Amino acid sequence: MRRHDRTYPQGEIHRPVLDSRLLLGNPQGDPTRRELPIYTPPGWNGGTRLPLLVDMVGFYGSGLSHVSFRSVGENVPERLDRLIGEGAMPPVIVAFPDCATRLRGNQYINSAALGRYADFIIDEVVPFVEKTYNCGGEGKRGCFGKSSGGYGAAWHAMERPDIWSAAAINSADMCFEICYLPDYYTTLDVLKPYDYSIEAFIKAFEAKTKPSPAERTAMMILCMAAEYDPDPSAYLGIRLPGDPHTGELDPLRWGNWQRHDPVNMVENRFDALRGLKLLYLDCGWRDQFRIHYGMRRFVRKLEAAKVPHLYEEFDDDHSDIDYRMDRFLPLLAQALS
Repeated sequence: MRRHDRTYPQGEIHRPVLDSRLLLGNPQGDPTRRELPIYTPPGWNGGTRLPLLVDMVGFYGSGLSHVSFRSVGENVPERLDRLIGEGAMPPVIVAFPDCATRLRGNQYINSAALGRYADFIIDEVVPFVEKTYNCGGEGKRGCFGKSSGGYGAAWHAMERPDIWSAAAINSADMCFEICYLPDYYTTLDVLKPYDYSIEAFIKAFEAKTKPSPAERTAMMILCMAAEYDPDPSAYLGIRLPGDPHTGELDPLRWGNWQRHDPVNMVENRFDALRGLKLLYLDCGWRDQFRIHYGMRRFVRKLEAAKVPHLYEEFDDDHSDIDYRMDRFLPLLAQALS
């Protein structure tokens, strides 16, 4: 792999391919054959069982994007080489699953409209990597992610503490009425020229060479509808959570979204989170999607329940904050080593 800085010993990127049986028949028609980049640290020979970290990448991304060349700054393998080379963190193995979908993103959960992506990670990715690279195992697995990936890390930490022993949740989608609803109304405006037809919009989006920022936002919100409130009878399983003309929310449909909101989920998941070796959270206090308000509500509930955690706010927004990995990757590796 091409590196900017060769000061530190270099790890290796392996590129096995998984043929997923759990993604077979997914409603979006997305590929079931997925490349799975794996980072092994410098000097790795499989003799020592290292911790396993799984990277859950944000919306409009994929695990493949975190190992690709960057003209400015470091990709994740370069960052790992530096952090390990500096002695800031012990060596780990990192998996970068490709969970991209036709709807351009993923929340890393099971959805009747998108596919069984939580099962794909837990029942296919993790066992394959652990067997092939002699890593992870009980007490030595962690996940991390930002934005949609941060949502995934939060969901997995709360729902599957039998699998994960540590999680880093970076600027994660939560408090849906704050982080999603403003963009939901933007989505309705985008759909208006298509007579609110989701099918017509998506087909037009896919034909465009350069969708606008508003159109990209609309695609993201439609993907969230497919994740949180799938309707198999609708086009691609997507149904809006309310009246597109007035913007009024349907209590039943919006209630389905809210059941997936980490701020609501956490009230029944405190015991699961107490068992983690590390629960790390952070967010910029100028996040343009207003996610810091949701993170604060989530953390306040952790505090009230006396769930051990570490929360940090920093002076930045939602974009280009990979540098925060310098903070939480060492914490994850140390907790699991």
